[in-house]
Amino acid sequence: MTIPVLTFFNNKGGVGKTSLVYHLAWMLSQTGQRVLACDLDPQANLSAGFLEEQRLEMLWDGGTGKRGKTIFECVRPLLEVGDLLPPALQKISESLELIPGDLALSGFEDTLSGEWPDALGSTNLYRPFRILTAFWTVMQEGAKAMEATVILADVGPNLGAINRSALIATDYVIVPLGADLFSLQGLRNLGPTLQRWRRDWKRRKENWSEASFSIPEGGMKPLGYIVQQHGVRLSRPVKAYDRWINRMPEEYARNLLDQLNGQFPASPSQDPACLATVKHYRSLVPMAQEHRKPIFELTPADGAIGSHAASVQIARHDFKQLATQIIQEAFE
Repeated sequence: MTIPVLTFFNNKGGVGKTSLVYHLAWMLSQTGQRVLACDLDPQANLSAGFLEEQRLEMLWDGGTGKRGKTIFECVRPLLEVGDLLPPALQKISESLELIPGDLALSGFEDTLSGEWPDALGSTNLYRPFRILTAFWTVMQEGAKAMEATVILADVGPNLGAINRSALIATDYVIVPLGADLFSLQGLRNLGPTLQRWRRDWKRRKENWSEASFSIPEGGMKPLGYIVQQHGVRLSRPVKAYDRWINRMPEEYARNLLDQLNGQFPASPSQDPACLATVKHYRSLVPMAQEHRKPIFELTPADGAIGSHAASVQIARHDFKQLATQIIQEAFE
């Protein structure tokens, strides 16, 4: 039995994707799930959220142990003549652990690109598939080690080979969106890309009909989208916000769900595919970063007093509701 992988993905950056993964990982771990978070973004922002700089520096010093301290250390032997290393998980809490990211992961991009066409060859398919499914194998090994019930993956905002392999490893895709033209265009790019990757991976699996090790299905099922209010400012007209946000249901349905006809919801609030609208909580973000904890865990001792204390409780309610809905959708 494999553990379901949920990947948060949008090729448009700046939509609060990493913050979502961070907060949902914490919330899911507090509501009955055992969570493995995996940082597959070469910028490693998720890892920086979970771990102090001193701890990250020790991880990035490299090593030649029997376990990989970062995702890159796990896959690096494949660049030579070795095989994957199991991950050395970083314990965040009793029910939350992390496979840290690594800035060096960008060096794996060319290898992934080179092996993609080789997976359609007629001989020596072991190595291409071992490389292309490396992320999935490492995540599943980590999940088994900690008895995880769900894996959350964070990826960078691009459509390159690293993200293609990350999506091959993915059961469900959640799309964070902002209320702007760039997020709208991101949906138009993302939908066809996921369809192509899903189709191309199926061809490769069929080409290696008798695989000698487990490989992922590569379902990449769209689970829904989350609207982030990061771009809303007091100086910005409400009509401009509504202009973009109310077009998201149709664009998501057309591009992610391949629903080309029909009557589309008039706004995300009426759209079953919209998992939530997440507030920015601007004043709480720097406070949470300083104390290295999710915003819904801030206390008066951290400075969350008065209106801040009320916002903390609202954030807890909102993220708990979102976490519950995601689990219901993924495990239905």
